[in-house]
Amino acid sequence: MRDSADVLTDPPPPAADAQIAYGPEPLQFGDLRVPPGDGPFPLALVLHGGYWQAMYNLIHTGHLCEALRDAGIASWNLEYRCLGVPGGEWPAAAEDLDRALAHRDDLPFAHDGRTVLVGHSAGGQLALWAAKRSGLPVVALAPVSDVRDAVERRGPESAPGRFMAPEHFADGSPLELLPLGVPPDRDPRRRRTTSVPYEMSRRYVAARGTEAEARHARSARATSSRSTRKRRSSRRRSPRSSDSSSRTRSRCGSRPGPPSARSRG
Repeated sequence: MRDSADVLTDPPPPAADAQIAYGPEPLQFGDLRVPPGDGPFPLALVLHGGYWQAMYNLIHTGHLCEALRDAGIASWNLEYRCLGVPGGEWPAAAEDLDRALAHRDDLPFAHDGRTVLVGHSAGGQLALWAAKRSGLPVVALAPVSDVRDAVERRGPESAPGRFMAPEHFADGSPLELLPLGVPPDRDPRRRRTTSVPYEMSRRYVAARGTEAEARHARSARATSSRSTRKRRSSRRRSPRSSDSSSRTRSRCGSRPGPPSARSRG
């Protein structure tokens, strides 16, 4: 089985169709890939990982974007400011995502209106943050869903500690942003790592489960309310009119006729 780190030494993916800037900063751009044909196509906004460090970039998620294109999904593989560039600490990446989200309707392809956020590792944190911000559905792959925990485990001089100061946990750490308010995300990771431990995802999924149960309860109450209104509406109908109709049908149907084509099979 391949390790996720293998992608770091893979040959680069084929070139994107276009590089689209969403702001004036050097890292405010994304690689656009569009499936062949006239479209329209759904869009995936893809956010790469790398513990928010500039030594990692969107090349590593380019292979995923190629697979999305093969599946008929357009992708905008986003770069963003991070550690190693001036002002790369949070909330710089949040500001970049706000700009990118505002620019998606201006992308030069036939968009069918459907958009999903996709993020891996540190990009998963950004995708979950953007989902809370925008209400878009999200696929988070091994996300750093608890930045506070990452900083406490690895220390203030680690990449998480330098990326996000404690005063920003409440507005930047996905676990502390719950409820998310969008359809359930996915975390298909199976292998344990030291940088993003599996237990972090378990805690996040458990916390999201409470939100899902609350959403299910609201849906059940709404369904029950609609059923109650239908029963009340039915009771308002005149029983005399209903009985008269039944008697008329009974008299008209007292003599059986020939079997219909449907009854003959």
